[in-house]
Amino acid sequence: MRAKGSVINPLAFLLLSTMLFVIAAPALVDEASNRPSTLAAGILWTLVLLTQLLALDSMYRRDFDSGVLEQTLLNAQVPFVAVLIRILMQWLSTGFIIALCSPLLGIALGIAPKALLITLFSMLLGTPALSLLGSIGASVTVGFNRGGIILALLVLPLFLPTLIFGADMINAAELGGSIMPQVYALGLISLISLAIAPFATLAGLRISLEMQ
Repeated sequence: MRAKGSVINPLAFLLLSTMLFVIAAPALVDEASNRPSTLAAGILWTLVLLTQLLALDSMYRRDFDSGVLEQTLLNAQVPFVAVLIRILMQWLSTGFIIALCSPLLGIALGIAPKALLITLFSMLLGTPALSLLGSIGASVTVGFNRGGIILALLVLPLFLPTLIFGADMINAAELGGSIMPQVYALGLISLISLAIAPFATLAGLRISLEMQ
């Protein structure tokens, strides 16, 4: 609520970038209306990854610069819980909203109507992993003046499995195949991220505060 721009700006970027693809590549939509396209799902998930990357840079920076982050970690009885709540709020303000908007974005990109609910489901399964893994990179680079490039280099390789299985899940739904392998894979990625990311994020924040 204190930083509405950190929520609105990534969503505006996602909407505008989707419209750019629709305008620049109208054949993508026409082709998808006649037969399933393997491009639309990949484009949508790639734009979601870039949107999350844009939101991650400011995940801890505001509180780090004001000193609130240091006081939170010092005064919290269980710092792990404080970090986990911060990650949850980041997901609710970006990933969850993106998931709710994904069917509309899927329509714009030409995803088949029968796969729109699967698109929503894939986002709900995959975006938590993006917030969890992205928080690790955000914690390590929060002390850098220009950590955006370093953050991208750190987290984009971690995002690749989510991108692959998320896009493949939508493509499988469009082709009428089974989506359960992709569901299990995305769920497993999110669960592993939940088990590892909060502890790694807490360690990264403490390192960044010590280097301040």
